[in-house]
Amino acid sequence: MLALRFGLQRLSASIGVRLPPGSAWRPAVGAGLQARGMGTNTTDDGQFKTWKPLAPTLRHRRMASRKDLHKGGPERSLTVAKRRSGGRNNTGRITCRHRGGGAKRRIRLVDFRRSEPGPQQVVRLEYDPGRSAHIALIKHMETGKLSYILAPAGLKPGAVVQSYMAQGLKMQPAKGEAAAAAAAADGAAQKDGAAAPAKEASAGEAEAEAGEAEAGEVPGALDYSSEGLVLKAGDMARPSLEVGNCMPLKLAPMGSIVHNIGLHPFGRGQLARSAGTWAQLLYTAPTGLAQIKLMSGEIRRVPVDACATLGRVSNPNHKHEKLGSAGARRRRGWRPTVRGTAMNTHDHPHGGGRGKSKGNKHPRSPWGKLAKGGKTRRKTSPMVVRGRPRRSQK
Repeated sequence: MLALRFGLQRLSASIGVRLPPGSAWRPAVGAGLQARGMGTNTTDDGQFKTWKPLAPTLRHRRMASRKDLHKGGPERSLTVAKRRSGGRNNTGRITCRHRGGGAKRRIRLVDFRRSEPGPQQVVRLEYDPGRSAHIALIKHMETGKLSYILAPAGLKPGAVVQSYMAQGLKMQPAKGEAAAAAAAADGAAQKDGAAAPAKEASAGEAEAEAGEAEAGEVPGALDYSSEGLVLKAGDMARPSLEVGNCMPLKLAPMGSIVHNIGLHPFGRGQLARSAGTWAQLLYTAPTGLAQIKLMSGEIRRVPVDACATLGRVSNPNHKHEKLGSAGARRRRGWRPTVRGTAMNTHDHPHGGGRGKSKGNKHPRSPWGKLAKGGKTRRKTSPMVVRGRPRRSQK
């Protein structure tokens, strides 16, 4: 004990810490080591957080860095409790295997529609246990309303983002109004024969307006000229092409990198929402369908009034994470997976036999479906222009 005390005195002198009398020297030495970066078990270089191999499970453990995220809890008003079922249905039978346990969570209510207009300032970036991407807490600069959005890569606290979905709604061609005016004109002409010529003229004007609307000649429409994407006559401002801004696809320039893409006009975003994902806008127009290319290589048609956010999703290093231990999986709500070859014959198609034999069968699920390379899609979506390249096509 005397030798340990003497050694600590020499160590404390080297790091500039004076040992107090008695047993109070332990916290003082620990604080000095932490100040020099010598007492921590982890290393965070801004990309990954790694651990010293004090245990076998920590040797290869690697997690994406979260040093720039908020250290506290979420905004309580924007969360709801998550009630788990452990993979059981209402009768108590397991319908989803390998689920159960794990740490308690709260679901963050993320705004995927981005329908609120006006400037919104980023308050902070947060970790969301329910998704691989990070989320951003934004505050409306006029109303003070708080909301969560998917954080794009490169977004910093203090930045200002906007949504132009309401502007896209105002730019809708007035087909319904023109048709209603024409129908009202026809009805009035049948009732009053003397005023029929005037009513026919009004109906013709309504049809002409509808034709102009279909051609895109409406205030605030887009001009796809060689000079680029510009707004025509109208008092609507051109959308700002900053990362994190949300707009309909008809307002985004062709070639843009976008994420959180909707599948329905003015609906919620459904595509490219995982960590590091993005899509490229290949073609768009004032009306009709746009074309986007997903990361998988699939080219898909999407309504031009569907929402899209500029930039790519944050946390691209998520795919390089290594949990390192089975306990880390259990804390995330995953239970162990038993191999089919370790089961009996009546429990799995790979079960039974002697040794590691699986009965000379192709890999299958417990219910006999092909697990590797088998086709399960019965029909393709008509919105898919070109499917993703598959192994047989390479």
